[in-house]
Amino acid sequence: MSTRPPLDHRAVALLACPVCAAALAPVADASALRCAGGHLFDRARQGHISLLPPGHRPPSGDSAEMVADRVSFLEAGHYAGLTGAIADAVDGTTLLDLGGGTGHHLAGALDRLPDAVGVVLDSSRYAARRAARAHPRAVSVVADTWAGLPVAEAAVDRVLVVFAPRNGPEIARVLAPGGRLVVVTPASDHLAEIVGPLGLLRVDPDKATRLAGTLEPHLVPVGSSAFRQELRLDRAAVATLVGMGPHARHLDPAALASSLAALPEPVGVTVSVDIGTYRPAG
Repeated sequence: MSTRPPLDHRAVALLACPVCAAALAPVADASALRCAGGHLFDRARQGHISLLPPGHRPPSGDSAEMVADRVSFLEAGHYAGLTGAIADAVDGTTLLDLGGGTGHHLAGALDRLPDAVGVVLDSSRYAARRAARAHPRAVSVVADTWAGLPVAEAAVDRVLVVFAPRNGPEIARVLAPGGRLVVVTPASDHLAEIVGPLGLLRVDPDKATRLAGTLEPHLVPVGSSAFRQELRLDRAAVATLVGMGPHARHLDPAALASSLAALPEPVGVTVSVDIGTYRPAG
Protein backbone atom coordinates (compact mmCIF):
# COMPACT_ATOMS: atom_id res chain seq x y z
CA MET A 1 0.00 0.00 0.00
CA SER A 2 1.27 3.48 -0.86
CA THR A 3 2.44 5.67 2.00
CA ARG A 4 2.11 8.85 -0.04
CA PRO A 5 0.07 11.61 1.60
CA PRO A 6 -3.18 12.60 -0.17
CA LEU A 7 -2.98 15.17 -2.97
CA ASP A 8 -5.06 18.34 -2.91
CA HIS A 9 -6.35 18.57 -6.48
CA ARG A 10 -6.82 22.34 -6.23
CA ALA A 11 -3.11 22.71 -5.46
CA VAL A 12 -2.17 20.39 -8.34
CA ALA A 13 -4.27 22.57 -10.67
CA LEU A 14 -1.76 25.39 -10.16
CA LEU A 15 1.01 23.34 -11.81
CA ALA A 16 2.05 23.14 -15.45
CA CYS A 17 4.02 20.56 -17.40
CA PRO A 18 7.70 21.61 -17.58
CA VAL A 19 7.91 20.20 -21.11
CA CYS A 20 4.84 21.65 -22.86
CA ALA A 21 3.26 23.94 -20.21
CA ALA A 22 -0.05 22.05 -20.36
CA ALA A 23 -2.12 21.51 -17.21
CA LEU A 24 -1.23 18.56 -14.99
CA ALA A 25 -3.60 16.16 -13.22
CA PRO A 26 -3.04 13.12 -10.99
CA VAL A 27 -3.37 9.63 -12.44
CA ALA A 28 -5.96 7.37 -10.83
CA ASP A 29 -3.86 6.25 -7.85
CA ALA A 30 -2.12 9.66 -7.41
CA SER A 31 1.28 8.02 -7.99
CA ALA A 32 2.10 10.43 -10.83
CA LEU A 33 0.99 13.57 -12.62
CA ARG A 34 0.22 13.57 -16.33
CA CYS A 35 -0.52 16.30 -18.88
CA ALA A 36 -2.75 16.07 -21.96
CA GLY A 37 0.39 15.71 -24.08
CA GLY A 38 1.21 12.45 -22.32
CA HIS A 39 4.19 13.66 -20.30
CA LEU A 40 4.27 11.69 -17.05
CA PHE A 41 5.96 12.69 -13.79
CA ASP A 42 6.24 10.11 -11.05
CA ARG A 43 5.41 11.04 -7.50
CA ALA A 44 7.91 9.85 -4.91
CA ARG A 45 6.82 7.55 -2.12
CA GLN A 46 7.32 10.46 0.32
CA GLY A 47 4.79 12.50 -1.68
CA HIS A 48 6.80 15.10 -3.60
CA ILE A 49 6.98 15.44 -7.39
CA SER A 50 9.97 16.33 -9.54
CA LEU A 51 9.00 18.71 -12.35
CA LEU A 52 12.45 19.28 -13.78
CA PRO A 53 12.74 19.41 -17.59
CA PRO A 54 14.18 16.18 -19.01
CA GLY A 55 17.95 16.03 -18.54
CA HIS A 56 18.02 19.18 -16.44
CA ARG A 57 20.08 19.23 -13.26
CA PRO A 58 19.02 21.87 -10.72
CA PRO A 59 21.51 23.90 -8.69
CA SER A 60 22.62 22.18 -5.51
CA GLY A 61 19.95 22.61 -2.87
CA ASP A 62 20.03 22.05 0.87
CA SER A 63 21.70 18.82 1.94
CA ALA A 64 20.02 16.20 4.12
CA GLU A 65 21.97 17.53 7.12
CA MET A 66 20.91 21.13 6.45
CA VAL A 67 17.27 20.08 6.15
CA ALA A 68 17.47 18.09 9.39
CA ASP A 69 18.83 21.16 11.19
CA ARG A 70 16.10 23.32 9.66
CA VAL A 71 13.39 20.92 10.84
CA SER A 72 14.88 20.80 14.34
CA PHE A 73 15.16 24.59 14.65
CA LEU A 74 11.74 25.40 13.23
CA GLU A 75 9.87 22.68 15.10
CA ALA A 76 11.38 23.99 18.34
CA GLY A 77 9.38 27.17 17.68
CA HIS A 78 12.30 29.60 17.55
CA TYR A 79 11.01 31.23 14.35
CA ALA A 80 7.33 31.17 15.34
CA GLY A 81 7.29 34.95 15.48
CA LEU A 82 8.83 35.23 12.02
CA THR A 83 6.36 32.70 10.60
CA GLY A 84 3.53 34.75 12.10
CA ALA A 85 4.86 37.97 10.56
CA ILE A 86 5.07 36.24 7.17
CA ALA A 87 1.52 34.94 7.51
CA ASP A 88 0.35 38.47 8.36
CA ALA A 89 1.72 39.64 5.00
CA VAL A 90 0.12 36.88 2.92
CA ASP A 91 -3.49 36.47 1.85
CA GLY A 92 -5.40 35.06 -1.13
CA THR A 93 -6.52 31.55 -2.00
CA THR A 94 -3.62 30.32 -4.17
CA LEU A 95 -0.08 30.56 -2.82
CA LEU A 96 3.35 29.69 -4.23
CA ASP A 97 6.38 29.43 -1.93
CA LEU A 98 9.58 29.65 -4.00
CA GLY A 99 12.65 28.12 -2.42
CA GLY A 100 10.25 27.16 0.34
CA GLY A 101 12.39 24.42 1.83
CA THR A 102 10.40 22.25 4.22
CA GLY A 103 7.21 24.28 3.70
CA HIS A 104 7.13 25.51 7.29
CA HIS A 105 6.32 29.16 6.55
CA LEU A 106 3.77 28.28 3.87
CA ALA A 107 2.04 25.95 6.31
CA GLY A 108 1.81 28.81 8.78
CA ALA A 109 0.15 30.99 6.13
CA LEU A 110 -2.26 28.22 5.09
CA ASP A 111 -3.30 27.72 8.71
CA ARG A 112 -4.52 31.34 8.66
CA LEU A 113 -6.30 30.89 5.30
CA PRO A 114 -8.73 27.95 5.50
CA ASP A 115 -9.83 28.27 1.85
CA ALA A 116 -6.31 28.55 0.41
CA VAL A 117 -4.06 25.99 -1.26
CA GLY A 118 -0.35 26.19 -1.97
CA VAL A 119 2.71 24.90 -3.78
CA VAL A 120 6.16 24.59 -2.21
CA LEU A 121 8.90 24.67 -4.84
CA ASP A 122 12.51 23.88 -3.96
CA SER A 123 15.59 22.46 -5.71
CA SER A 124 16.45 20.16 -2.78
CA ARG A 125 14.82 16.74 -2.85
CA TYR A 126 15.55 16.42 0.86
CA ALA A 127 13.56 19.56 1.61
CA ALA A 128 10.81 18.48 -0.79
CA ARG A 129 10.35 15.21 1.10
CA ARG A 130 9.62 17.16 4.26
CA ALA A 131 7.45 19.71 2.47
CA ALA A 132 5.23 16.96 1.05
CA ARG A 133 3.79 16.52 4.54
CA ALA A 134 3.97 20.14 5.68
CA HIS A 135 0.26 20.82 5.11
CA PRO A 136 -2.68 18.85 3.65
CA ARG A 137 -3.51 21.73 1.30
CA ALA A 138 0.00 22.06 -0.14
CA VAL A 139 1.85 20.13 -2.83
CA SER A 140 5.64 19.79 -2.85
CA VAL A 141 7.63 20.12 -6.08
CA VAL A 142 11.32 19.76 -6.95
CA ALA A 143 12.15 22.36 -9.61
CA ASP A 144 14.72 24.96 -10.61
CA THR A 145 13.57 28.55 -10.11
CA TRP A 146 15.94 29.76 -12.83
CA ALA A 147 14.83 27.24 -15.46
CA GLY A 148 11.21 28.41 -15.56
CA LEU A 149 8.55 27.67 -12.98
CA PRO A 150 6.31 24.61 -13.58
CA VAL A 151 3.32 26.77 -12.65
CA ALA A 152 0.44 27.87 -14.85
CA GLU A 153 0.33 31.43 -16.12
CA ALA A 154 -1.60 33.89 -13.90
CA ALA A 155 -2.37 31.03 -11.49
CA VAL A 156 -1.45 32.31 -8.03
CA ASP A 157 -2.59 35.18 -5.82
CA ARG A 158 0.58 35.36 -3.78
CA VAL A 159 4.19 34.33 -4.33
CA LEU A 160 6.29 34.03 -1.17
CA VAL A 161 10.10 34.12 -1.22
CA VAL A 162 11.89 33.77 2.14
CA PHE A 163 15.71 34.03 1.98
CA ALA A 164 15.64 32.44 -1.49
CA PRO A 165 16.43 33.37 -5.12
CA ARG A 166 13.95 35.46 -7.09
CA ASN A 167 13.21 35.10 -10.80
CA GLY A 168 11.39 38.35 -11.61
CA PRO A 169 10.06 37.49 -15.09
CA GLU A 170 8.69 34.11 -14.00
CA ILE A 171 7.14 35.47 -10.81
CA ALA A 172 5.34 38.15 -12.82
CA ARG A 173 4.14 35.49 -15.28
CA VAL A 174 2.53 33.24 -12.66
CA LEU A 175 0.88 36.01 -10.63
CA ALA A 176 -2.86 36.42 -11.19
CA PRO A 177 -4.32 39.89 -11.84
CA GLY A 178 -4.06 41.77 -8.57
CA GLY A 179 -1.48 39.28 -7.32
CA ARG A 180 1.43 40.16 -5.08
CA LEU A 181 4.95 38.97 -4.39
CA VAL A 182 6.06 38.92 -0.73
CA VAL A 183 9.86 38.86 -0.28
CA VAL A 184 11.58 38.31 3.07
CA THR A 185 15.25 39.35 3.24
CA PRO A 186 17.70 39.62 6.16
CA ALA A 187 18.26 43.11 7.56
CA SER A 188 21.75 44.37 8.38
CA ASP A 189 21.50 43.30 12.04
CA HIS A 190 20.11 39.82 11.39
CA LEU A 191 21.93 37.34 13.68
CA ALA A 192 24.35 40.17 14.50
CA GLU A 193 25.48 38.72 17.85
CA ILE A 194 26.86 35.52 16.32
CA VAL A 195 28.07 36.67 12.89
CA GLY A 196 31.49 37.78 14.11
CA PRO A 197 32.17 35.16 16.80
CA LEU A 198 31.20 32.27 14.51
CA GLY A 199 32.54 33.67 11.22
CA LEU A 200 29.15 33.67 9.50
CA LEU A 201 28.39 35.27 6.16
CA ARG A 202 27.52 38.94 6.53
CA VAL A 203 24.48 40.59 4.96
CA ASP A 204 25.43 42.29 1.70
CA PRO A 205 25.19 46.08 2.27
CA ASP A 206 23.97 46.40 -1.33
CA LYS A 207 21.17 43.86 -0.86
CA ALA A 208 18.41 46.39 -1.62
CA THR A 209 20.01 47.17 -4.97
CA ARG A 210 20.48 43.49 -5.73
CA LEU A 211 16.87 42.75 -4.83
CA ALA A 212 15.60 45.47 -7.14
CA GLY A 213 17.81 44.15 -9.91
CA THR A 214 16.26 40.67 -9.69
CA LEU A 215 12.70 42.00 -9.88
CA GLU A 216 12.64 45.13 -12.04
CA PRO A 217 11.24 45.95 -14.50
CA HIS A 218 8.80 43.06 -14.10
CA LEU A 219 7.67 43.90 -10.55
CA VAL A 220 7.48 47.14 -8.62
CA PRO A 221 7.36 47.74 -4.85
CA VAL A 222 4.07 48.65 -3.18
CA GLY A 223 4.92 48.39 0.50
CA SER A 224 7.32 47.15 3.17
CA SER A 225 7.50 46.30 6.84
CA ALA A 226 10.09 45.01 9.29
CA PHE A 227 10.15 42.22 11.84
CA ARG A 228 12.62 42.19 14.71
CA GLN A 229 12.85 39.86 17.70
CA GLU A 230 15.55 38.78 20.14
CA LEU A 231 15.82 35.06 20.78
CA ARG A 232 17.52 33.44 23.77
CA LEU A 233 19.24 30.34 22.47
CA ASP A 234 21.45 27.67 23.97
CA ARG A 235 24.52 26.53 22.04
CA ALA A 236 22.75 23.50 20.57
CA ALA A 237 20.03 25.74 19.08
CA VAL A 238 22.66 28.11 17.69
CA ALA A 239 24.38 25.13 16.07
CA THR A 240 21.17 24.09 14.29
CA LEU A 241 20.50 27.70 13.28
CA VAL A 242 23.93 27.88 11.65
CA GLY A 243 23.64 24.42 10.15
CA MET A 244 20.33 25.06 8.40
CA GLY A 245 21.55 28.05 6.37
CA PRO A 246 24.18 28.94 3.77
CA HIS A 247 26.76 29.35 6.53
CA ALA A 248 26.91 25.56 6.75
CA ARG A 249 28.65 25.39 3.37
CA HIS A 250 31.46 27.77 4.31
CA LEU A 251 32.54 26.82 7.83
CA ASP A 252 35.02 24.21 8.99
CA PRO A 253 33.12 21.94 11.44
CA ALA A 254 35.97 21.79 13.96
CA ALA A 255 36.45 25.56 13.94
CA LEU A 256 32.71 26.09 14.31
CA ALA A 257 32.52 23.70 17.25
CA SER A 258 35.34 25.59 18.97
CA SER A 259 33.63 28.95 18.34
CA LEU A 260 30.29 27.63 19.60
CA ALA A 261 31.90 26.38 22.82
CA ALA A 262 33.16 29.92 23.50
CA LEU A 263 29.69 31.47 23.34
CA PRO A 264 27.85 32.41 26.53
CA GLU A 265 24.77 30.34 27.29
CA PRO A 266 22.12 31.32 26.61
CA VAL A 267 23.08 33.86 23.94
CA GLY A 268 20.84 36.63 22.66
CA VAL A 269 20.36 36.40 18.89
CA THR A 270 18.54 39.08 16.91
CA VAL A 271 16.13 38.00 14.18
CA SER A 272 15.74 41.01 11.89
CA VAL A 273 14.18 40.91 8.44
CA ASP A 274 12.58 43.18 5.88
CA ILE A 275 9.27 42.10 4.31
CA GLY A 276 8.63 43.72 0.94
CA THR A 277 5.49 43.50 -1.18
CA TYR A 278 5.54 43.88 -4.99
CA ARG A 279 3.02 43.90 -7.81
CA PRO A 280 3.52 43.14 -11.50
CA ALA A 281 4.53 46.22 -13.47
CA GLY A 282 2.10 47.75 -15.94
